[in-house]
Amino acid sequence: MAADQIVGVLLAAGRGKRFDPSGQQDKLLARLPSGIPVAVAAATNLCAALDRVVAVVRPNADELAAELRNAGCEVIICADADMGMGTVLGYAIRHCADAEAWVVALGDMPFITAATYAGVIRALCEHDLVAAECCDKRGHPVGFGRRYLPQLLGLNGELGARELLAQAAPYLVNTADPGVVSDIDTKADL
Repeated sequence: MAADQIVGVLLAAGRGKRFDPSGQQDKLLARLPSGIPVAVAAATNLCAALDRVVAVVRPNADELAAELRNAGCEVIICADADMGMGTVLGYAIRHCADAEAWVVALGDMPFITAATYAGVIRALCEHDLVAAECCDKRGHPVGFGRRYLPQLLGLNGELGARELLAQAAPYLVNTADPGVVSDIDTKADL
């Protein structure tokens, strides 16, 4: 499989309740020390590695959608985003089901480098299921080959692809990139 047959999927439809329980501040729009919004940093690095990136946002996330479009993403809106990550991921995969494989990334993981994405993409050209790891900790992104399409399309609820990864051991792409295990959960993480 060639890298141009792989689509990036950026999950950016969560509410970020741990970041701001009041719901007033969207963590994906919070600014990193560089001044770049969290989700834009995540999208920029993913877009640097792939020709097509589909970003999924929740309804009424107009500012986030605009920022992600400007970063190079194709933005889709998941009306059922509150049902959980599995529902959002299944929705995204249905939108780009014609791909040969998918690299799934999270909008709240802005520190993963483009080089790490490129390494996962190279591995995905050889293996059906891959994940990045750093310091013996599996993280993101995760890559799925086409053979996983039925399972991905069947996802719903909160779990996302966690059960899929528990059932089949992914090929691990060992990296020195701590971004693969670093997400933004609280304001202190910025």
